[in-house]
Amino acid sequence: QVQLVESGGGLVQPGGSLRLSCAASGSIFNIYGMGWYRQAPEKQRELVAVITSGGSTNYADSVKGRFTISSAKNTVYLQMNSLKPEDTAVYYCKIRATTNSRASGDYWGKGTLVTVSA
Repeated sequence: QVQLVESGGGLVQPGGSLRLSCAASGSIFNIYGMGWYRQAPEKQRELVAVITSGGSTNYADSVKGRFTISSAKNTVYLQMNSLKPEDTAVYYCKIRATTNSRASGDYWGKGTLVTVSA
């Protein structure tokens, strides 16, 4: 079993900052990549940022220069600066991992709500 627990969401004014965290636990053998996705109301879930086990990162064009993804051990972070109302969404953490029983797959957190509003 793999558990992902996100934290750090909330209400922030435009131009403000938030830092999301996602801690992975359970029977994890190896993590190959970690990432953040978001889903705004009535929209499809989209990639925000991903980071590989080697430290390579990739960002959605809409957040480049404003968001930074990082990781430490089994935790992934998303530093969000210069937030805009269009960043309002539920943010989900995802990891690609192999468990101790050698099962590989993608594991998702339950999401944390980020609301950017004056």
